[in-house]
Amino acid sequence: MSLDFGLKGAHVLITGAAGGIGLETVRVFCQLGARVTAHYNSRIGALSEIPDIVSLQADVRDETSVERLLAEATEKNGGPVNVLIVNHGIWPAEAKSIADMDLKQWENTLAVDLTGPFLLCRAYLRALKGASEEVKKAASIVFIGSTAGRYGEAGHGDYASAKSALQGGFMLTLKNEIVHIAPQGRVNSVNPGWVVTPLAEDTLEDTAFVERVLATTPLRKVGRPEDVARQVAVLASPVLSGHVSGMGIMVEGGMEGRLLWPPKSS
Repeated sequence: MSLDFGLKGAHVLITGAAGGIGLETVRVFCQLGARVTAHYNSRIGALSEIPDIVSLQADVRDETSVERLLAEATEKNGGPVNVLIVNHGIWPAEAKSIADMDLKQWENTLAVDLTGPFLLCRAYLRALKGASEEVKKAASIVFIGSTAGRYGEAGHGDYASAKSALQGGFMLTLKNEIVHIAPQGRVNSVNPGWVVTPLAEDTLEDTAFVERVLATTPLRKVGRPEDVARQVAVLASPVLSGHVSGMGIMVEGGMEGRLLWPPKSS
């Protein structure tokens, strides 16, 4: 049976597209017949090997750079962006408690993981105001959140705080505002747990760490990029999810929380 996602010919902009989840998301939307604009920060990576996409560089922390990204996407890929997938993000690898975290790290993580989405969504919505009704019909924003935004994450309070705001107050506000521009516009988030990506490979080689992560996860496995990418496509689809907005879909194998780590000394 063939399933029509209603995304053939839709212009989809995916940020952080050179990474594991982003790259797989590009592939999924290409398979669905979308016109894909793939954003990257500094390294284009495997994006250069994917045919029929437009790859653009931008610093999501910079207002001018983000505005240029939306303008170039419109110019180089056949018109205004229908669907915005906000996938980019940073997760500082070295664990630091709030007490030990310096202000520079805190500010940079929030600049990328929260201010960046704000700038992107603002530019997208402003462009949407002048778009045709046909473009507006497929209007959709999908954020990539995290289990850290729901449960917190010791040693990564900067990342957890940004994701919590993104998939919480920011997403819920936008789903109420987008309809004033595009009456059928929708905003949702996909919130994965640990996913096997190049950036996470070293961490996931620690067997004890993986066992601890999966201790409250009924499916007892770490996610794959395609698990996230396919759910993003489902939420972006005006056919499959046309009456779904303001939802945060957890893609984490049924995870129910975190174990306290390190354990308290007796």
